[in-house]
Amino acid sequence: MAMNIKPLADRVIVAPMEKETMKGGIIIPDTAKEKPQQGKIVAVGPGQISDSGERVEPEVKAGDVVLYGKYSGTEVNVEGDDYLILRESDVLAILG
Repeated sequence: MAMNIKPLADRVIVAPMEKETMKGGIIIPDTAKEKPQQGKIVAVGPGQISDSGERVEPEVKAGDVVLYGKYSGTEVNVEGDDYLILRESDVLAILG
C-alpha cells in the first residue's frame, strides 16, 4: 500500500477494522454502528523529541493491530480510504 501521507513526531496512521455486526439475523445500518476501536497501523512517525533533545522511539510499528480510544484521533480520507491519525499515547494496547 503506497500512501502519500507520512505522520510526524509521535503520530501514527491507523486503518480502522470493521467488526461484523449481525446479531440474531438483524442487519444493523451503518448509521447505527459504533465507531471501531481496533485497527491496523499503516505508518508510524519518527518519534517525539524529549525535553533533553533526544528522540524517543515509538513502541508501535507498522503492521501492529491496536486498540485505541473511542473518540481518539482525526479522521482523514486518503486516496479513497479512511484512516485515523492518532498520537501514540492514544493507542491503548497492541493486540496479538
